[in-house]
Amino acid sequence: SDCIGYITGARRATLGVMEEEWGVLMFFMNKAEDKGRGKGQGGSEKLIIFGPTRGRRGAELKVMSGVETKNPGFFTKGVREKTSNERGFDTDRLIFKDDELSYSLGKQGTTRKKLEGAAGAILEYVGHVAFIAGDGKQRKRCMEFLKWLLAQRRGSVTVTNVSEREDATEMHVPENCKGWVTGNRGSELRRMEAETGTYMFLALDERGDERLIIFCHDAGSKVSPHGRMAAERLVNEMIQEKLRDDGGGRGKDSRSPSRRRDRSDSRDRNRRSPSRRRSPSRRRYNSRSRSNRR
Repeated sequence: SDCIGYITGARRATLGVMEEEWGVLMFFMNKAEDKGRGKGQGGSEKLIIFGPTRGRRGAELKVMSGVETKNPGFFTKGVREKTSNERGFDTDRLIFKDDELSYSLGKQGTTRKKLEGAAGAILEYVGHVAFIAGDGKQRKRCMEFLKWLLAQRRGSVTVTNVSEREDATEMHVPENCKGWVTGNRGSELRRMEAETGTYMFLALDERGDERLIIFCHDAGSKVSPHGRMAAERLVNEMIQEKLRDDGGGRGKDSRSPSRRRDRSDSRDRNRRSPSRRRSPSRRRYNSRSRSNRR
């Protein structure tokens, strides 16, 4: 009963957010035969969710995550890992170990949302259990993304047969551009992922060569700001920028916007410097003008 208000929110605010996110209708109710028995059973109520299958499951998992936060073990006690063979819509489960949950969640849930969006699946964490919902391809893709993410904590990841996948784009980044493209602790990759809705990381191939792989169920287009093609364009722009800087003797410059502005400001000051060198002549002209007026 202590979770009902938490899930509902003030004036249904929390339920309203979930309804809008998943395109469903939600409200609490009891069956006629349950009336008068709820208090004795701890004040529990039934939450009804109306809508399409995917929306209902997404909202249900969101509610389960909230209840588990307030009442640990309510949904996850005794739960085991599960991988379904169903090609259609179903749910798989993966149990996190140690601190894997915080790593897979990311700041304000950004990592979870990134994997969910790139895979095209529903990914929700209920306690220390990852619930992955979707059709067979979506679930398999999301499970792979999640396991590759966790494997990166231990070192380099090997991903083979990428050319046979429908959701991946390989990019061979010049050695002197890798640090520029990835950024400090992967900051540039995270920025491009957020902009394009993709999942990107450097991985080894069958021969042990490192390349950048862009994963997303959405291939994108030449004009769309989302998908693999959009991410590929951003990476190519960064590579070209780095190569131009190297050609100009500025290969070690930082990519941060503030430093780029500093460089442009210094160039502007250099271009204005001749006017400063001509200033003595203007002073002489002004002194002659004043003498003539006398």
